[in-house]
Amino acid sequence: MRTVVTDAQTTPYLVDLTPPEFRQRLFEALSIYVEAMGYPRGTEQSRAPMWSEHLHRPGWRAVGALLPNTDPNQPDSLVAVAYGYHGAAHQWWHQQVRDGLRRTGHSPHSVEATLDDYFELTELHVLPSAQGHGLGGRLCSRLLGGVSADNVMLSTPEVVGEDNRAWRLYRRLGFEDVLRDFTFAGDRRPFAVLGRRLPLDGPVA
Repeated sequence: MRTVVTDAQTTPYLVDLTPPEFRQRLFEALSIYVEAMGYPRGTEQSRAPMWSEHLHRPGWRAVGALLPNTDPNQPDSLVAVAYGYHGAAHQWWHQQVRDGLRRTGHSPHSVEATLDDYFELTELHVLPSAQGHGLGGRLCSRLLGGVSADNVMLSTPEVVGEDNRAWRLYRRLGFEDVLRDFTFAGDRRPFAVLGRRLPLDGPVA
């Protein structure tokens, strides 16, 4: 008998990931991260301890997009992931951004106001093969819904003319510049730090 695959069976669906579920899919998520960011294979091993440590930070939450498997005996495949947590002064990312703001001439008051109460959107990655279907916006809407912080902040690699899907998504979401052409310790590529007030205005395609 012929098996018919419907659209519902080939459309990714979103799930909230608990810490145990995230640990179980850690290397699956890291594989998406490496492919989406263009990092060399093997980066997964060095980043795994850091991602695992993030699970214990206040306000941590994660969302994944799963693609249904046509084989009912196999688990659905993770094709996108997003996670973050409440930012704090002792965290590496916070300290890097604080130093960057100071070096670019922001006043102490401005620095404190920027970093006072924010949710760090730490990672948001969609497999290239799953891009172009609105998953990034859906992940953001679900992840940031109900976050108690006043603001959300993130960093993303600089791109000429802001011409890629990540940048277009963040601009549609209303993210504004916090720092531009900033180099984090340990990564030679320039990054932009972006932020906006919470809550989001509504679902983003």
